Amino acid sequence: MARIWILSPVYFDVDSYRRLRGELQAVLASLPLPPLAPRFVMVDDSAGRDPSVSKVEDTVQILVPPFNLGHQRAIVHGLRRLSREIADEDFVVTLDGDGEDQPSDLPRLLATLQDQPGNLRRIALAARTRRRETPVFKLLYFFFKHFFLLLSGTVVRSGNYAAFHGWVARNVLFHPHFDLCYASSLLSLDLEIVRVPCERGERYAGQSKMTYGKLVSHGFRMLMPFADRIAVRGLVVFALLLLLGLAALAVAFVLLAAGARISAAALCGLGLFVLLCATSLGSSLLLFALFSQSQGLSMTRLRE
Repeated sequence: MARIWILSPVYFDVDSYRRLRGELQAVLASLPLPPLAPRFVMVDDSAGRDPSVSKVEDTVQILVPPFNLGHQRAIVHGLRRLSREIADEDFVVTLDGDGEDQPSDLPRLLATLQDQPGNLRRIALAARTRRRETPVFKLLYFFFKHFFLLLSGTVVRSGNYAAFHGWVARNVLFHPHFDLCYASSLLSLDLEIVRVPCERGERYAGQSKMTYGKLVSHGFRMLMPFADRIAVRGLVVFALLLLLGLAALAVAFVLLAAGARISAAALCGLGLFVLLCATSLGSSLLLFALFSQSQGLSMTRLRE
């Protein structure tokens, strides 16, 4: 019987996870696919500080990182630790433990993989069609999506809800991009992605532990796997602006030499513009160099 590994990060939210696990078991029992042997794994992102974890430790494999990682890096930590136990043909599902990733969508994610049973590289991602959030969050998320698209050229509509074969966990998840962010790294590596429309659910209980400060930090980490695209776009834009500024300065000095009157404020403003463009161009070069270094590190874990 094929195994299905279902991994969720949990941060002081065990009661929600218990309900999630029960619903997932019911969904798996009703699948029209061949029977799957479930292996439930919970990453205790409280780093062992949550005493309520004892409620599930007899029925769930619990992984405890040495410190709080955040939900996305906790997923990566868990999959890397399990990579030697997971077979290439196994199914792997990752989802949040609070109920916002709905178990009822799991059959459609798995069916996407079953369409090509011999293709171990395919990844099914839940593409969010609707979010149940506060108006403030929706407004911030709207601006973030367009900011993300402007910098990376990629539309971000997915989170942690994903399904793939064990081959991906054993071979792809060791790329250094995943040290920063799970969801956007899946999008940045030119993998075989299939987006499955899924509506965002509601939390089972309690309040989200994600503050606005953590959301901003999470948003910037999501951009990091796209550092190469951001750097290239920055190089092109700031190089053009720098050339434009230098040309404007040259024209200004020619006019001054010809006796024209140009205010000192205008010259200072133009010089500041050129300086900012040069600094931004240097920053883009530095970002591209850092990306190149991470690409080199990604080769160290490839099998010969």
